[in-house]
Amino acid sequence: MSDLKCIGCGAALQSGDETKKGYIPESGMKREDAICRRCYRLKHYNEIMDVDIDSGEFMTMLNSLYEVDGLIIKVIDAFDINASLIPSFNRIVGDKKVIAVLNKTDLLPKSVNVNRLIHRAKLMLKENGITAVDMVAVSALKNHGLDRLIDMITSHAGGKDVYVVGTTNVGKSTLINQLIKMTTGDGEVITTSRFPGTTLDLIDIPLDENAFIYDTPGVIVPSQMAHYISKDDLKHITPSKEIKPVTFQLESGQTLFLSGLARVDFEAGDRSSFTVYASNQLTLHRTKTSNAENFYEKHYSGLLAPPEIESPVLMENGKTFSFDVTEDSDIEISGYAFISVSGGARVSVHVPKGVEVNLRQTIFKGGSSS
Repeated sequence: MSDLKCIGCGAALQSGDETKKGYIPESGMKREDAICRRCYRLKHYNEIMDVDIDSGEFMTMLNSLYEVDGLIIKVIDAFDINASLIPSFNRIVGDKKVIAVLNKTDLLPKSVNVNRLIHRAKLMLKENGITAVDMVAVSALKNHGLDRLIDMITSHAGGKDVYVVGTTNVGKSTLINQLIKMTTGDGEVITTSRFPGTTLDLIDIPLDENAFIYDTPGVIVPSQMAHYISKDDLKHITPSKEIKPVTFQLESGQTLFLSGLARVDFEAGDRSSFTVYASNQLTLHRTKTSNAENFYEKHYSGLLAPPEIESPVLMENGKTFSFDVTEDSDIEISGYAFISVSGGARVSVHVPKGVEVNLRQTIFKGGSSS
């Protein structure tokens, strides 16, 4: 580890891992005014880059936020709500106001009722002990809903600093980049010294004459599918444009494969619709449950690709989640897909061990809206 530190954010400079804080090409280490790539992109292009930190470091950073007086912006991925939540979040940030921002709404089909989505997200926040004074659904990528978010920030911040927090892959950096453009115009954005009182590196950007918006590194969520495939295969499982839902009419005793990384067994119930919301690049295949294991063993890296996997992970190192679906619900596979299922079905979901699968009330029409 180098003793050199970035003059922009204070991170220890390193050339080993582009995804970690303090990364700088090795040739840049010799410069007297060495600056990490993240700060360089911010200073010269007004762009924030994602940096990953582990959960222990993230909690240390959040503990430092407990001591400050400001507004917290909690960014949530509309495609992967459950993995975006941090159960101890409210306890750590104290009694500061929190605005929940439901990002990436551009990925969901236009048929999705945004008010219903917000309602479901609020319930999930409440179940995880997170209290928000306001919530807004946005698409940072498409610049939808950001005017309303800025109005909320103005209303709740009261001239105080703003701290943007979130897990990795929620689109936090895209959101901050858009806020920078909308609040500072074309003026040069300057990174300043490391946030006092913590060993972690927050970047502060002028929000107006009196306040700053602080970008914080994203916490890694081990339960997401992204951690079980190669970096090159992320493009196959991560939606980049509006999802095209695919509906299957299944009989009990049938299985649905979502590429080679998830298997959904319809164990019992009347003929029912299973609608898959996932990257449009995933391969979806239906077969009989009695034939599912043999089919998977033969085709996990062929017919079921992409992504290509080196071994039949669902057989060698898999975990099964079983659900009795009593009302219209969504089965959420962390960082991978969710499947809408009608009430009255018993379903088992097979995923790589470590990936989380959750059942929630559906965000679509047909479920309870209370």
